[in-house]
Amino acid sequence: MTTSDQPDYFTPSSSTALLTDKYELTMVQAALAAGTADRRCVFEVFTRRLPPGRRYGVLAGTGRVLEALEVFRFGDAELAWLERADVVDRRTLDWLAAYRFSGSIRGYAEGEIFFPGSPVLVVEGTFADAVILETLVLSILNYDSAVASAASRMTSAAGTRPCLEMGARRANEQAAVAAARAAVVAGFQGTSNLEAGQRYGLATIGTAAHSFTLLHDDEEQAFRAQVDALGPGTTLLVDTYDVTRGVERAVAIAGPGLGAVRLDSGDLGQQAVEVRAQLDALGATGTRITVTSDLDEFAIASLASAPVDSYGVGTSLVTGSGAPTCSMVYKVVARENGAGVMEPVAKASASKASVGGRKSAARVLDRAGRAEAELVVSGSDAAVDAWQPGDGQRGLLVDLVRDGVADAAYTGPEGVRRAAEHHARVRAELPATALRLSAGDPALPQRSLLLD
Repeated sequence: MTTSDQPDYFTPSSSTALLTDKYELTMVQAALAAGTADRRCVFEVFTRRLPPGRRYGVLAGTGRVLEALEVFRFGDAELAWLERADVVDRRTLDWLAAYRFSGSIRGYAEGEIFFPGSPVLVVEGTFADAVILETLVLSILNYDSAVASAASRMTSAAGTRPCLEMGARRANEQAAVAAARAAVVAGFQGTSNLEAGQRYGLATIGTAAHSFTLLHDDEEQAFRAQVDALGPGTTLLVDTYDVTRGVERAVAIAGPGLGAVRLDSGDLGQQAVEVRAQLDALGATGTRITVTSDLDEFAIASLASAPVDSYGVGTSLVTGSGAPTCSMVYKVVARENGAGVMEPVAKASASKASVGGRKSAARVLDRAGRAEAELVVSGSDAAVDAWQPGDGQRGLLVDLVRDGVADAAYTGPEGVRRAAEHHARVRAELPATALRLSAGDPALPQRSLLLD
């Protein structure tokens, strides 16, 4: 095939600018033509409802949004493809070529708890500057927050026992990296995904699968090869054949200092009891037991009384444990009118109504520091700007981007570390009922305050 015969495909680059929907760009084109593209606007990200049975959501992906924003650029390759595909006109292409987000973004700190109506992200700028980010923002926050929300339920059910993420083979290769990051935000202690480990400084875990055992002539040979290569502190998978014989061989080869055994099938609770007794009888009292095999928050809770030391979670985690999206939306809530005055705007559609006006929010705490409610404040720009949380209230919105410049403290490995620490603190504020896995109302009621 000659060069001229090559199909007119686009070769991906490091830019995130085309990770969007076409109508974002056609809206910019129409607004430029109408002379309204430069009107100041406020966009807000929120969800109208939590998934059935969930008491709270966990915001994750904020740092990834900021990282994606840094490379949201229409370079020569992107512009050439848009022109060939006749997506927008020449005037819009010229505008896109110079695009750099120059507005501001505030939002809940990553790892924060959210509820229906929580203004988790507030984007301010011109209409064209802000509207073009809609799909990028939602695609990141919806998925990452779904994973983190599921992960938080799992780590809560696990108590002090570590949860380990190992779902890369059950997700898109890029989603796998995002899922690992989001899981750690919500309390997971490590991931099997090396790209996530490299990119975000996460602890990586993993030793061997059943295929390694089956490769060798017998289980003893496989265990010996693994221990010789990785040391006696390794984790041996003991259920390829017979668990009892597997444990016996594992301790005989690695010695009583064997790091851990992994159980990946069968009745995990009963097996854990039997294996713990066997390990102790063999003198391997410090050898840990880790369990895998289609775990979710309910399975983890059911193993609370079993002698399990850690949990490896895959499919259920990366699919949000049945809720793979948070149904977040990105809506304009205030805009500059023809007279140059900012005014609230709201969607009135049945079942999809929004609340107009720029917002702020606070968590209402009792004297013991326990969360009682979420307070959402709305009103004029000046009033919301002047509002400050009062006694017994913790402000929820932080500055993420000012004049187009992102705060680097919320990105990279440092951003993940901060988010994980923040989530641990704010989940500890919730009442005990919030951590129940049974169906129920949102953990906190929401109060509204309208400012003049």
